[in-house]
Amino acid sequence: MKTSIIKKLEEIEQANDIKILFACESGSRGWEFPSPDSDYDVRFIYVKPLNFYLSVLDKDDQLGFPINDELDIYGWDIKKVLKLIRKSNTTPFEWLQSPIIYGEQVGFKDELWKLCQHYFYAKTNINHYLGIAKGALETIINDDEIKIKKLFYILRPLLSAKWCLERKTIAPMTIGPLLTLMPKELQEDVKKIIHLKSTSEESYIIKIDQSLKKYINEQFEICSNGAKELPKESFDVEALDVFFRNTINRYDN
Repeated sequence: MKTSIIKKLEEIEQANDIKILFACESGSRGWEFPSPDSDYDVRFIYVKPLNFYLSVLDKDDQLGFPINDELDIYGWDIKKVLKLIRKSNTTPFEWLQSPIIYGEQVGFKDELWKLCQHYFYAKTNINHYLGIAKGALETIINDDEIKIKKLFYILRPLLSAKWCLERKTIAPMTIGPLLTLMPKELQEDVKKIIHLKSTSEESYIIKIDQSLKKYINEQFEICSNGAKELPKESFDVEALDVFFRNTINRYDN
């Protein structure tokens, strides 16, 4: 599949007159808890020639393609990515940490990741993750039953929020480091559920153990209250502008 994805990315480059700077796997495969029926969530960052940006008109800053049973692929222009980084958006933070990379220009990921460290705002990240967890919590039926996919849409975002609150750094993308925040006995329980997910369809219904459910509810409240106490922050745009101009000049053809 990786070969097919790389070929597809090459075709996208040629058809859209872009240079793909970085391409990775997002979603459950990138988070390291896929199911057998998980699709491939391919995400990429691209740049266009200089003249594209020299216009009085607003231009499209993303590329999307029809989703099929296996492949979900889209990309964002570097300008859009940098705008989101200024807002401390979690998506670029996660893409750059993906353990599955389909292609990258030399040095790009490391340079952008270093820049991201200066635009981390814990409150924004915590609230984003809690929003995802809250939406998944609302899918619980009969008090303790939930699709196994949705359970991880609670656990990973909740642990990410906890990481941001406690460590005051960008949360890891993969589930492994996040599990270290949990009590040992719950870590083992979740690892067993990850193994179950690896052999089950994403729609498989699982009962949430009461100890895990109690932990989820407690941590949700702690993170919610903790986010409220964090001070407001704002970020300068100059470093992002410099990165933007340097990127365009480097790859302008």
